Amino acid sequence: MLQQSAQSSAEPRPRPIQFRPLAALQRAYATNRTLTLLGVLMLVALAASILGLLFDPRTITGVPAWLKPFKFAVSISLYAFTLIWILSFVQGRRFWLRLVSGATLVILLGEMVLVITQVLRGTTSHFNRATPFDTAMFSAMGMMISALWVIQLIAALLLIFQRLPDRAFAWSLRLGLLLALVGAALGFLMTTPSAAQLAQLQAGAHLSVIGAHSVGVPDGGPGLPITGWSSTGGDLRISHFIGLHALQILPLLGLLLTRTQLGTRRRLALVWVGAASYLSLTALVAWQALRGQPLLAPDATTLMLAAAWLGATLLAAALAWRLPESLNRP
Repeated sequence: MLQQSAQSSAEPRPRPIQFRPLAALQRAYATNRTLTLLGVLMLVALAASILGLLFDPRTITGVPAWLKPFKFAVSISLYAFTLIWILSFVQGRRFWLRLVSGATLVILLGEMVLVITQVLRGTTSHFNRATPFDTAMFSAMGMMISALWVIQLIAALLLIFQRLPDRAFAWSLRLGLLLALVGAALGFLMTTPSAAQLAQLQAGAHLSVIGAHSVGVPDGGPGLPITGWSSTGGDLRISHFIGLHALQILPLLGLLLTRTQLGTRRRLALVWVGAASYLSLTALVAWQALRGQPLLAPDATTLMLAAAWLGATLLAAALAWRLPESLNRP
């Protein structure tokens, strides 16, 4: 008995999963110094934004002044560290990797500086044409985001032309980047004048605001917690947000599928099903917002289409899962 007890106590036990932020940061720095610098700077901006939320009582368009820098810092830091991981699968192409990394750092750091500058001035950064300075700031942001779209397209092309041993996982990376480009492009819907703004412009009026997040209601009205998405009308930020985070969701799906016993053909089919479903969901919420409908108050038509989307996704996933094994070889 004692011998058995000693043997059982000597058996190796599974170690608890530990996350070491410093070690992770060191690995990121060794992989891509430029994007790691961007991620760290955004974490500093995040800390500053939290202090602003705690100690600065000002509001801009009805929300805490430092909420936008807070959300931008979270989003950009997540983007930077995700891009480090994705670009680590590109072999060679040193010039293009440096271009993508360096341009991403300059553009997104510049974007954050402009956002914080407007907060310090006590005004909005987006759609603001109240003064020549505000117009120049918003125009600069528009040009920077357009340039970032092109840079991300280059990153997607690098992955498309990079041969990877696992086709299913490779396509999860590629499709994640491509769908994030769709999400980024949806942001341009917010910069177009609304019907009321267009009528005022045609009448020769000078508008201090051109474009809006919300549809059917003014910006700055009641919204969901943290996100601020309109709870009384449509909000174009929702589809923009969902589309952008395909950059994390689809590679995560591909990574999880590599942990299964499924062969390449089934996993590849499931990745494509996931991408098609994600794109459809992004289009659905964009369409809902353009109809001036709050996310949490869908009408019967939206609910019917959402049910069709869910049913089609489940059916396609089931068919992909049941692909013949004879064609399903790693």
